[in-house]
Amino acid sequence: MSKRKNSKNVLFISAIVLILSTLLLGCTNESKENSTSNKDSKDMLTLAWPRDIGEMNPHVYNPSQLFATSMIYEPLVSYQDGGKLKPHLAESWEVSKDGKEYTFNLRQDVKFSDGTSFNAEIVKKNFDTILKNVDLHSWLGFITKVDRTEVIDQNTFKLTLKEPYYPTIQELAVVRPVRFLGDAGFPKDGDTSKGVTKPVGTGPWVLEEHKADEYAIFKRNENYWGELPKVKKIKVKIIPDAETRVLAFEKGDLDLIYGEGAISLDAFKQLETTGNYETSISDPVATRQLVMNTKKEQLSDLRVRQALQYGFNKKAMVEGVTSGLEEKADFILPTNFPYTSDIDVTAIDYNVEKAKALLDEAGWKLPKGKNVREKDGKPLEIELMYDSAESIQKAMAETLQSEWAALGVKLNIVGVELTVQIERFKANDFELNFFSNYGAPYDPHTFVNVVGSEGFGFNEAISSYPNRDELLKQIADVPGTTDEKERQELYSTILESLQDQGAIVPISYIKKIAVYQKDVSDFTFPANRDEHPFTGISIEK
Repeated sequence: MSKRKNSKNVLFISAIVLILSTLLLGCTNESKENSTSNKDSKDMLTLAWPRDIGEMNPHVYNPSQLFATSMIYEPLVSYQDGGKLKPHLAESWEVSKDGKEYTFNLRQDVKFSDGTSFNAEIVKKNFDTILKNVDLHSWLGFITKVDRTEVIDQNTFKLTLKEPYYPTIQELAVVRPVRFLGDAGFPKDGDTSKGVTKPVGTGPWVLEEHKADEYAIFKRNENYWGELPKVKKIKVKIIPDAETRVLAFEKGDLDLIYGEGAISLDAFKQLETTGNYETSISDPVATRQLVMNTKKEQLSDLRVRQALQYGFNKKAMVEGVTSGLEEKADFILPTNFPYTSDIDVTAIDYNVEKAKALLDEAGWKLPKGKNVREKDGKPLEIELMYDSAESIQKAMAETLQSEWAALGVKLNIVGVELTVQIERFKANDFELNFFSNYGAPYDPHTFVNVVGSEGFGFNEAISSYPNRDELLKQIADVPGTTDEKERQELYSTILESLQDQGAIVPISYIKKIAVYQKDVSDFTFPANRDEHPFTGISIEK
């Protein structure tokens, strides 16, 4: 063998060894990376969300997502099961006899995530910046009633109202705008309505990394004053498409999917029936309602409104359309809300013959050879508006159309975009419309306030009520009551009247769903509809 040939062989063998060494080194590194990744993943819970988390500004609204905001920022009081209000950043509070002064005794062991102290001065600073933008926040009833804010001492803050407004404490539990930003998060001019410098809160999580429209990673706040979360990190993947979220979950890329409408009910049922995953369904968070505009001639008669309720099988419709996830609603607000458990109303059960008799009594007769009832030569024809992107509303509308046709009622169903549905409802440009109340911690006072507000659909819905003026006065009086017994009596009277007069028909109780991998445990839904559910979750991989 020549020296040249031997030299080539040596070079070839050396090259092979180098390649193999590189590959082996790569495998070793990859193994190390995988090992590290697996180690990290044991301490990280990954979920999907349809939209980016937003700018994490506690004092503004969209696009910041509520669940994410609640991970970083905390309230003075928290909303718990059954509507109980418990101390949070405030250890306790006192309300004056006239219902105008609220004195909060603040926790002394709380620090912001940057190490600065939480005290009465920073509480006042947050309140004051919110109150500079009253118009932005006027939807929250107590905001427009604030007279002054005071620092009594470092651990005592006082809020004084111009008039009594009992829901103040309950409204302080909402996720925004009254949550507390650390001093370092304020811009130089102090106006947070234009943005924050950085998200500094007192909450159990800190935003570690954020790539807009792709993902966000929250790390545990190791210096958190309260119960320390069991997992060290939460990763939120932004996946707009529901079907893609399901596929990612089935592949094991996600540990958890939860929320309202996070995936279709069919997909939830399919995942549940495999037995490969854990699933949870929340208590009612709101009521799906059908609102009738009694200013419209054909709906102004109570007998017609009652006939429409007798004329469809609510239980069968709800079970069929929601695959049994929702349950038929007997009350216009869920009974797990404050002041709603003592409501006494007459149930209207499915009874076609009763429905027909009521329509006959109201003068709507079915002419021979025709399918639609008439009165004074006019057909009994009604329009139902629904959100075209909401499959449940669409399916329910089609069911009502079919069932009411058997009564001789022609129901025209019209699908519109959500923004159009809201605009038309507010403008009273509707005959029938789907609606849902706001949920905890907003109700019952927010729902009742909206019913009594001018320039909103409910004002027209109750326009033909014989006791309308008295009802509106009761609605106006209830927020200012300082006597608990009187308040309960007012709510009972208001809610019973609204339902008995038949313009607001409870359809079903809306619930949240969750589906998670077998190694995820201790998942529970928060009582507050908008809060995050992550603090107690454990994960073992």
